[in-house]
Amino acid sequence: MRTAKICLAGAAAAAMVGFLAAPAAAAPDDTTSTTFEVLAGTLDITAPTNAALGGGAPGGVISGPLGVVTVDDSRGAADASWVASVTATVFQTGGGSPPETVLPEEIDYWSGNAVGVPPTTGDGTFTPGQPTAGDAAPLSSVTELTAFTHSGGTGGNTANWNPTLVVNVPLDSIAGTYTGTVTHSVG
Repeated sequence: MRTAKICLAGAAAAAMVGFLAAPAAAAPDDTTSTTFEVLAGTLDITAPTNAALGGGAPGGVISGPLGVVTVDDSRGAADASWVASVTATVFQTGGGSPPETVLPEEIDYWSGNAVGVPPTTGDGTFTPGQPTAGDAAPLSSVTELTAFTHSGGTGGNTANWNPTLVVNVPLDSIAGTYTGTVTHSVG
């Protein structure tokens, strides 16, 4: 009987060592609570610093591209709508006293359709203010002209266009280089 007790005690000790040495059983799955934050950005517009449209005679037309204008909307808004507008100053030449001028109303603007690869990003509807040359409209120093719009959509978006300026040179213009400012804004 003493042999049976020793064997039983030995078996119990071996089972205990085996139990303590066995690896813990892994759960079939586990979860981790994870968070991140989408940050609100800004609504920005960029346009070329300089543009040279070329030359033409009094009473003629001077036409040329202004360069690519870009709206970048990173506001992350539930309604990502915006309107891009354009105005211009009086264009002047230093050739006379007082300087000779070409008024903004004598310069037509047409946005054309979106350009680039890709021309737009994001969802919603992108609409050029003046999709064709036939839609060109005069600039103003007071009244903003709609250049491009985006309606609806959510989150971020971008649009690029290369507007054309058409200067209807007054017949009484004197020779010289005329300088003015075309200003794009977005809101």
